[in-house]
Formats: sequence, structure tokens, C-alpha cells
Amino acid sequence: MKATFLTDELVQAVTNVQRAVSSKSTIPALKGILIKTGDNCAVLCGYDLSLGIRTQISAEIVEEGEIVLSAKLFGEIVKNMPEEHITIETDNKLITYIHSGVADYQIMGISSYEYPEFPTFDEIESFSMKGELLKNMIKQTNYAISEDITRPAYTGSLFDLKGGVLTIVSIDGCRMAIRKEKIEEDINFSFIVPGKTLLEVLKINCSEENIIRVVVGKKHVLFKIDEYSIISRLIEGQFLNYNSAVPSGALTRFRVNTRIISAAVERMALLTDDKLQSPVRFIVADEGIKLICATSVGKANDSIEVEFEGNDVEIGFNNKYLLDAIKNAETDELLFELNGTDKPLKILPTEGDSFLCLILPMKLS
Repeated sequence: MKATFLTDELVQAVTNVQRAVSSKSTIPALKGILIKTGDNCAVLCGYDLSLGIRTQISAEIVEEGEIVLSAKLFGEIVKNMPEEHITIETDNKLITYIHSGVADYQIMGISSYEYPEFPTFDEIESFSMKGELLKNMIKQTNYAISEDITRPAYTGSLFDLKGGVLTIVSIDGCRMAIRKEKIEEDINFSFIVPGKTLLEVLKINCSEENIIRVVVGKKHVLFKIDEYSIISRLIEGQFLNYNSAVPSGALTRFRVNTRIISAAVERMALLTDDKLQSPVRFIVADEGIKLICATSVGKANDSIEVEFEGNDVEIGFNNKYLLDAIKNAETDELLFELNGTDKPLKILPTEGDSFLCLILPMKLS
């Protein structure tokens, strides 16, 4: 194999695909990036048997071929090359020569025969969305994905398609985030995508007009983003009936400016950390909202003027959970709904139902 690449294009491709490379595998080839050349282009792949990322970039091909190179070493080499072009050449002993200007490397490669094939699967359903919109939906829900591997279904997000609407749902036991948008396809289907896979989708750059195509099989899902393909195993298991978990009505309701409530909660959070967990108290009464946080470090008070409907209430929440929901709402104003001190807080847009976050309260001493 012998091919010449634009350095910037190669660096970007290597940076993206190496995130799917296994760092702990006992199979040496899985710690590498597969490079295949042909037809004036090169295909680069990273794969850890659960998640795979593949892309195609242009190249000047002198001799077609394929090789597997250590992702860590190869990535560092290409990032530090001095010129705008990089030439990669391999011989029949798998020695790989990497040139750029006066810089020259020789490293050992691995035969591509040792690299596992990307999974193929029969399509069951598929749909397409504008890339930025789908990434926005993922971003507004992935903060609530669980890290508890004993409940595998919740270590990913549910994609629920019904009646021309896509709903993405994430749950971690203390909160639930729901985001919905209309799609062109009228299909009824649901599947669970691992959180790690969704983070990789977020990291692939795409413009506002770019389309992401999602293809679903029995056990796999494929996200097609421009020249990138992200393929992943689906999570098997039963997901919560999220509609039944949302309380109806509200005993207390108020609107609040997103920036103001975010700043106030952040001020309360200055007294807390992972070892000093203490609820941020919300006292909703005639004068508005009073916020209180007390830990062994000290005590903080703040207040926000709001007009509310319903009952007075005193309730406490984890400050991180509140901030995650508020900062990912991406609206100027939010609607807070409460149903007493032992029911979850609902955070909603002031108009429509495009998103919803539920947060369980903390016990107050």
C-alpha cells in the first residue's frame, strides 16, 4: 500500500475513529485502526466489537492495500507531522513508513486479516432527521442516562417512534429526561441505544443542513453522518413505561427565567461537592422562591421573584440534577410544576411539549 493524504483530513479522521478502538482488548488488532485504500480514497475503521466508527477520506493512491496500525501511536504521529501532506507506505513485511516533509517514521503494522469484520444486519426500520436537530435531542436527554450496569436498559436512551414522532427518553432512577420531535416517517418501533454510542454521535461534526440517517436491525443500529458510519449493538431489556411515570396536574406551578434560576442554583452549589451532598431547598411562598443550602462548610441563601399558582411548598433537590436539566433546556423561560413534597418536579417549556424533565426530591432534615 502507498497513499498520500491531506494532513488535516487524516488527523480529523484518525481522531474520530480511534474513539471506537479498544484500549484493553487482548486482541492486538482491536487496539489499532484499519486503513484500506482504493479508488482514490481510503477507509479508516475503529472497532471494539460493540461500537464501530468508519469513515472515508480522499487520497492519492499509488498502490492499493490495507494495514492495521496502533491507534495510539499512529494518532500521535499524524497529529505532529509538519507538512500539509502525509504519505503512508507499507511493505510485504508489514513495516509501515510514514513521511511528511523531513519527518519520517517506521512502525510495525498488523495484517488486516486479523481485524474483525464490521457487523452487517438486515434493516428493520429506518428514519432520517436534520443532524443538528437529532444531536440536540440527544444532548437534551443523555445527561439522565444511568451508569448503573446492573440495570443495563437504563445505560442507554430509548428511541420510541410512534405516529410520526420520535421520542428520546433517558432515566437514571433519580430523574427522567424526555425530548420529542416530528419526523417524516410514520413508523411504530422502539429500541435502546447505549449512552457511549450517543456520545460518539454528538462528537461527529455536521452542519445544520446535514442529514443523519438511522438504520435499525434486530440487534444493531447504524448512524450515517456524511462520510461517517457509527455502528453499535443495541441494548436488550425492558424500558420503563415513561408515559405512566409522568404525574398529571400540578399543585404548584410557576414560570422562571432560565438564566436567573441557573445562576441562583449555581450559587447554592458552591457549598457542595461529591462529599458534601446537601439539598438545595426551594421555599415557594407569596414573596417568590427562597433558596437555601446548608452544609458543614456554611450556609447560603438566595431568592427569586416569581408569580406562582397553587399551594406554598418547601422541597429540596440535588443541585447537579437541577443544573443539568436547566442548562440543557435551551429556552429562555421554564415552567416548574410540583405536586407536593414527595412527588417529582416537572420542568417543561412554557409553550408546547418538546421536552420534559422529572427530578425526584431529596428528603429534608
